[in-house]
Amino acid sequence: MAQANGFLDSLLTSPTTERYRIGISLFFLLGVWLVVGQLSSGLPNSMLLMAAAVIGGYMAINIGANDVANNVGPAVGSGALSLGAAVVLAAVFEASGALIAGGDVVSTIKGGIISPERLADPNSFVWLMTAALLAGALWLNLATWMGAPVSTTHSIVGGVLGAGIAAGGWGIANWAVMGKIVASWVISPALGGLLAALFLFLIKKAVLYRRDVIPAARSFVPWMVAIMAWAFGTYLMIKGVKKVIKVDFLDASLVGLAVAAVTFAIMRTLVARKAATMANSAAGVNTLFTWPLIFAAALLSFAHGANDVANAIGPLAAINDALSNGGVVTSASIPLWVMIVGALGLSFGLMLFGPRLIKTVGSEITELDKTRAFCIALAAALTVIIASQLGLPVSSTHIAIGGVFGVGFLREYLKSNYASQLHSIIERHGPEQRARLQPFLDNFREASVEEMEQLLKEAKQNKKDVPLSKAERKRLKKIYREELVKRSHLTKIVAAWVITVPASASMAAILFFTVRGLMV
Repeated sequence: MAQANGFLDSLLTSPTTERYRIGISLFFLLGVWLVVGQLSSGLPNSMLLMAAAVIGGYMAINIGANDVANNVGPAVGSGALSLGAAVVLAAVFEASGALIAGGDVVSTIKGGIISPERLADPNSFVWLMTAALLAGALWLNLATWMGAPVSTTHSIVGGVLGAGIAAGGWGIANWAVMGKIVASWVISPALGGLLAALFLFLIKKAVLYRRDVIPAARSFVPWMVAIMAWAFGTYLMIKGVKKVIKVDFLDASLVGLAVAAVTFAIMRTLVARKAATMANSAAGVNTLFTWPLIFAAALLSFAHGANDVANAIGPLAAINDALSNGGVVTSASIPLWVMIVGALGLSFGLMLFGPRLIKTVGSEITELDKTRAFCIALAAALTVIIASQLGLPVSSTHIAIGGVFGVGFLREYLKSNYASQLHSIIERHGPEQRARLQPFLDNFREASVEEMEQLLKEAKQNKKDVPLSKAERKRLKKIYREELVKRSHLTKIVAAWVITVPASASMAAILFFTVRGLMV
């Protein structure tokens, strides 16, 4: 099994297979062109529908390549899942979410950002949606190539906004809605980061900072996993299956509570059994979060497929309805072939191009273990629930990335804070004691963030054994000032977030005029 996973991982990431991945994508899009050509044979504007279907498939591929990384990246980075296993799991659950819970009707104007009734010509609406879809796909393609996880929802929102303004003027846009979307650039990552950091801090204080972590883990971990089970049970009822079964927040919460109760009973038994053999260390506690992380990756992928497939098939369904009925539509029925294009496109995009972003989210921003990844997944589910009840627009991409940065910055703070406290103790010792410092300094240099508090306690109890010279103080400062979060990634990702809407809007406006010029 390990050899198979290793082979699959290398196949997914090898630069030499890039041309094969592009070739498979083109083969998929050619298949979409031919199948839709057969289905639309004899219909007016069938060529335009075929072209729109190919663009919709291209958009779905890019959603799979970019957005899905947020669901499985932490699980891969922590080692809970291999890259190959994560790609297969996410592909299955993304497609399942799209086909099972994607719904029969989809909003054609994402978020109500433009007023389509201001367009008198149905052809302008078709050109608008085609341009928006292509612009969103092109921007996602560029962001994936740059290694920047961005919001696919914001990409299509920008596309619809830019093409809409090109088609109907500035008055067609709903600027109040756009203001909320801009606010989400701050709300989503901030809330996700704060919650992830809070949960990680709680686990550290309640379990990892204890001298004997096993009894602490036995009592605390089942409760944490139960909270996650409630969050995901509620999240799936609100977001994952809302197009199949409509429930209010209270009913969704009750379903989540029932799932949490069952999960708590199971986890209490499993943790007690595992505690009998696990190591009395942070590594031992990490093993308790493996299966919760795997389930979280699967459920996040299912909910994502059910919701964000609309970013690809919504405009495509709108084009199909407009061409069939000759009018502008604000909601459209989804033919089975449209849903299949979206579901397969998500899966192909993830398997062919997703590993690059999965590695970025999982291991290149900050080092993740299973405990930290668990906190990110829990924060993602809770943030969506909180935001949906407060009516706040949030991005699942921004929430997940905010969670990754949140746990990374918490680790930096704790490491710096512990080292600073250590300085205040050590500096009180005289020069004659400095010769005894070296063993402590060696231990400190090799210590993880979780082990530093224990070293600090030992320093307080044995002050005479921890003298520190000026040169050694400099060395210690260099150690604890090490960046645990890659600032270069932070700058690149935030910049990509900020320009997503204007970039896709600008491209969409240009593409609208191009399409209109070709069709008139």
